[in-house]
Amino acid sequence: MKLKTRIKPGTFAEQGKRNRIGTPTMRPVLRYGLLAGWLMFAGATFAFAQENSPSLAQVVALDECDPATFNAALGPDFCKNVALAALGYATTLSDLFQKAGNGTPDPGWDFEPDTVKIKEGATLSVVDQGGEPHTFTEVAQFGGGFIGPLNHGEATVPECAGGFSNVAVAKTRILQASHIDIPGLKKGKHLFECCIHPWMRVTVEVKGRGEK
Repeated sequence: MKLKTRIKPGTFAEQGKRNRIGTPTMRPVLRYGLLAGWLMFAGATFAFAQENSPSLAQVVALDECDPATFNAALGPDFCKNVALAALGYATTLSDLFQKAGNGTPDPGWDFEPDTVKIKEGATLSVVDQGGEPHTFTEVAQFGGGFIGPLNHGEATVPECAGGFSNVAVAKTRILQASHIDIPGLKKGKHLFECCIHPWMRVTVEVKGRGEK
């Protein structure tokens, strides 16, 4: 269907994950505080959804877009990260591109968790709790998205080619505060990435109904 665990060094996305180690303490605390707040509001936790529920697993898309610079370049209301911006934890559009171009993509753009284990028949629910749109696109191999300057030399994977002019890619888009459900994943390993910010990646391991 088309619609981080220590990471070995060597690729653009992995450098971005390692960059998380150098992020100031308050920044991840705020991010995960917001994430925890959403989970409490929803009345569930990742552990509950992924381990105790045979039918549902959740993934959250996060980012730290700066409304002023993103909206000036991309249009009104493109970025709606008002809370983070007010607290000084937003990333400008130019900084986002510069970090990606340097091979250290901003770790504030992230899918959580990075690895999901579910049983066959479960539904994967992906919610955008960031401030801008993302995609959750299944790919055969991780690679670049459809915005070249954010790829740091990685080739665009076929599943992201064409951007939103490709109906298959457009169907995997998630708008801010919305979600998509992905049912019926077959047994085995499934790779998903954001075709806009390709260092946002998730591995989904699907086990058979009778497997532990």
